[in-house]
Amino acid sequence: MKLSDVKQILPTLENVEFQLENGTFVPEHFHVTEVGMITKNFIDCGGVIRNEKVVNFQLWNADDFEHRLKPNKLLNIIKLSEEKLGIEDFEIEVEYQSETIGKYDLDFNGKTFVLKNKTTACLAQDACGIPVQKQKVNLAERNNSSCTPNSGCC
Repeated sequence: MKLSDVKQILPTLENVEFQLENGTFVPEHFHVTEVGMITKNFIDCGGVIRNEKVVNFQLWNADDFEHRLKPNKLLNIIKLSEEKLGIEDFEIEVEYQSETIGKYDLDFNGKTFVLKNKTTACLAQDACGIPVQKQKVNLAERNNSSCTPNSGCC
């Protein structure tokens, strides 16, 4: 989900709610402690130089149980970050602490923002020696009448 998507959704909401993919809700007294842009420059295992940019939201649970972030407040934080930091319309990555700091993609299910689990992947599979997984074929489903049992063709 891009920053522009969040900016369009926020005015339609009464409350800002975040939920993990497993259905667990981020406690409603969370704070958005950071909105920023992260630039990652790196070389993949195939030697290709890459550059990625994401908008970062950091969620934090405080002991402030009366705190509730309203959509307009988050929208103002986003607008300020665009103005002061020059944040652009990139995909959003959310940092949220469970056992450790996790990084999540962001989605919206019509009511709540959903923190989608991220996975690692090899970006240069053709260059790092990982064999391509062969496609499994069910021979019984193949329509090949020229090769039948005991025909000697296989």
